[in-house]
This record gives sequence, C-alpha cells and structure tokens, in this order.
Amino acid sequence: MGFPGHSLPEFHVSYEVIARRWRPQDFTGLVGQDHIRTTLQNALKNNRLHHALLFTGPRGTGKTSTARILAKSLRCPNAQDFIPCNTCAECEDIASGRSLNVIEIDGASNNGVDAIRELRDTVGYRPASGKYKLYIIDEVHMLSTSAFNALLKTLEEPPETVYFVLATTDVHKIPNTVLSRCQRFDFRRIPTKTIAQHLQHICERDGMKFEPDALWTIARQGDGSMRDAQSLLDQTINFTNGNLTRALVVSVLGLTDRGLLMDMLAGIFQRDTTAVVKGLQRFHASGGEAKLFMLDLMEQVRNALLLKISDDRALIDLPDSEQEALLQHARALSAEDLHFLFDMCLKGAQDLARAADTLLVLEMVLLRMSHAPSVSSLSGISVAQASAPTPPAAAPTGSAENRYRELVEKIKEVNGLVGAQLENCYVVQLQQKQITLGVAQKHKFLFDKINHPDFKKKVGNYLTSFWGPGYVLTVVMGPETSSPAAEATTPKALSQKIDNDRQQAVRKSVEAHPLVQSAQAVFKAEIQSIQDTP
Repeated sequence: MGFPGHSLPEFHVSYEVIARRWRPQDFTGLVGQDHIRTTLQNALKNNRLHHALLFTGPRGTGKTSTARILAKSLRCPNAQDFIPCNTCAECEDIASGRSLNVIEIDGASNNGVDAIRELRDTVGYRPASGKYKLYIIDEVHMLSTSAFNALLKTLEEPPETVYFVLATTDVHKIPNTVLSRCQRFDFRRIPTKTIAQHLQHICERDGMKFEPDALWTIARQGDGSMRDAQSLLDQTINFTNGNLTRALVVSVLGLTDRGLLMDMLAGIFQRDTTAVVKGLQRFHASGGEAKLFMLDLMEQVRNALLLKISDDRALIDLPDSEQEALLQHARALSAEDLHFLFDMCLKGAQDLARAADTLLVLEMVLLRMSHAPSVSSLSGISVAQASAPTPPAAAPTGSAENRYRELVEKIKEVNGLVGAQLENCYVVQLQQKQITLGVAQKHKFLFDKINHPDFKKKVGNYLTSFWGPGYVLTVVMGPETSSPAAEATTPKALSQKIDNDRQQAVRKSVEAHPLVQSAQAVFKAEIQSIQDTP
C-alpha cells in the first residue's frame, strides 16, 4: 500500500544466507566430523548400514546436513561409490527438503502419537522411485512418551527399503528402549581453528576482505557450532560492508577486545598495577561486560598454564600468534603462579555472579591480582619458619628437670625403648652423684621394669657415657595422690611443652609475615595449619 503520487521501491528477496549457501552437499564437505564421515562411508561401501541411526550432538555441528548427505548417497541415480552428483533432480529435491522419498519430520511440532501412527502406517509403502526411502526425525527428543512407544516396533523391524535417521541435541531425554534400537553417532563441537579456516575459505571464495583475527573472533563466538559462526559472519559482513576487521567484529558483537585482554593479562603477569589501571580505563570506555571479561581472562590464564606445562597444544584453541604472545607473557611465571592466578580468577567470577556492581568488583579483583605475591616468595616463608627464634622455654636452664630431659633425649637416640620408658619418670632429687627418679601412680606398671637391677645397670652405663662415672640411680614410687606439678616435669611433658611453645612462636612469625598477610587479604582466609618443609 502506498501514498498517492508516491511509489515504494521494489525489494526482491533473493539473498541466500551463508549457512544455507555453504551447507555441505557431500561427505567431503562435512567439516569437523571426520569420524562420522569415515564410519558412514565404510558402512555404505561394505553394505553394513544400520537401519536406524541416531545423530546426537550440539546444535550446528552437521546432524541434519549429514542425514541429507546420507539420503543423497543412497538415492542419487548418478552416485559413484556413494558420492552423489548434486546436480540431478533427486539430489536437488533432497537438498531443498521436498523429496517424496526422504521425509523430514520436525519432532518439536509433530510430537504427538497421531503423527507417529501416520508414519507407521505409511512406512510399509515402497518408495515412489529408486530403491530406498528415508525418514529423518529432527529434534526427536521432543516426542511424547506415547509417540516413542508407537515408534518402537517400526524402529526395530522396518522394511528392508527404509532407513531412519533420528537427530537430537538432548540424547539423555530419549528412552533407553529407543536408544537400544539405534546405532549412535556422536557429533562433536567443531574446533575454533577448524571453524576459522572454513570461514576464511568462505570469505576468499566470496571476495571478502578480512583480518584473520576477525575470523578467529567470530569462530570463537560460534562455540563449536559452524552454523552459529556462519550466521555471525553474515551479521558482521552486513555491518562492516565486507571489510572484516577485529575491531569492527568486537564492536558489532559486543565482545571483549582481545588486544585489551592480552594487555591486561600482561600487566597482571608482570605485577604492573599501572598497566592494569590503564586497562581498566580502556575497559570502562568500551562499555564491556564485566562477567564476560572475567571469564575470558580466566580462560586465558588456563591457556597460559597449559602452554607452560605441556608441549601438546591440542587443548588450546587459539591462533598461533596469540599462543606465542601468551607464552611470552607467562615466561617469567611458574606453573604454581598460574595456578594461583587461576584460583583468583575463579573466586572473582564467583564474586561477580552475585555482585550488584559488577564493574566495581571486577576492578578490585584485577587490582588484587596485580598485587598478588608469587608462589616462590611465599615458599620463602618456610625459611623464616625454620629460622624462627626458639622460645625461651626451649633453651636449657641447667635445672635438674632439663638436665634429665636432655639425658633422656640422648638415650633415646641410642636405645629408643629405654628412653621411652625413662621419659615417663620425673626427677625427685639430683644432687652431686645421686639421682632419684619417681614413677607416677598412673605409670606404676613401669616401676618393676625400671627398678630392676639389670635395667638400672643399663641406665648407669648411659649415665657414665653422657654425664661421667660415679652416678647412683634410685627409683621410687610416687604418692597415691597424683602430683600434677611433678608429672609436668617428666621429659615427655617438657618436650610437649617446648614443641607447643615453638609452634606458637612459628605461627606468630608466619602470621606477621607481609606476604602471608597479603595472601590472607586476597583470599579472605585464615591459616589452618603450618608445616615444616624439608
């Protein structure tokens, strides 16, 4: 409808989106699913194709396209070694979804039992032409329980000329009774590098100008889905007018600028707070999403750790230039440092998830990371721990109790059993060459052993060795009423007290260390235990 005297410009809808125009038409064009291609081609050549196939995997990884390629391989009259010609009427009808012998059913909109009963009633009819008929049920997990039950018998014993291909993104929603009747094919997420290479091929064929990093950025956002990446490529081409640069792609998709991300990471790795603050200013100006930036930063720390500890880069889906830059930035850090920074990123992401002001929390997380102590410097605390001053109680004072404790320690080095028995006795008297030991009532089972002449002779020999000749040992039984003061002077009790005092002194020394206080401030944690390092 127009206004009098005015005519509207004529608009023709003739453009075919990239995802449809570049849909694979044969097995050679199937990108990123080599294991699927090889298995199906071998099954066709060896006449071992299962009558019911289940294609499962993330969206946009080629499930429906593979089903159509399989249909063309079976039905194309000009196929050579099951490679369709893609030019005959049969191939064109299958590719466009209008073939009478390749019936595509949308499980989401035809999920009732009536639709499946209709399929079951018609499955016995021979194909209108050719030898085989195929049923492709997309989003099969959307079928109702009664629809699945109606499909069971047909799936188990279909006519010889019929093949079923079931496609789903949620295989766990399919009943086991159906799964057991199908041969399962798992489609994998397509690696970012593979998607980027395919996008580059598309741009080169279409005469588009592009930066490789721009295509990597688009491929990364595809998250393993070729169709999603191709749709994003369509969108960015329209915005950039056919000249794809990384900056324009980041702008149109609202993504994290990889240059800013790498600069921020370099500042954190080098503990350059000034660079981190400048990066935060750039981030504020860009209007980026704090949570997304934190997740991207965490992923890059993870990538840096993998580059640091392994020569196998299969798990690192980054362009070579970015891998080298990341490795260069992380060169001065240890693997433990990167583990430490990853933990900080993880905690930061958790804080952001429940923060009212995400930008403020992001700033604090990044500034804490730029001040974080290195693990090597933290390990130096063990040196301070080992050299911590011994508390006064640990030093010998020349008292009878301490002299006896030192004697028992020396005896234990020579004879652990004798020393263990003596450390439960306390000194009653130590004057000149006379030493009297008391045995508490709770240890009276030791009295006969320690008071035995042979045992006393053995202890006398140790006294001669360590204190000199002439000592006389007497052993007495303690009073019925236990004396806590006396029992507190046994070598065992004194050693425990010395150890406790030493641990308290070490703990205070460690807690007062600036690096520990910094780590506690970063993680908002308390020291649970302190261990000596060898």
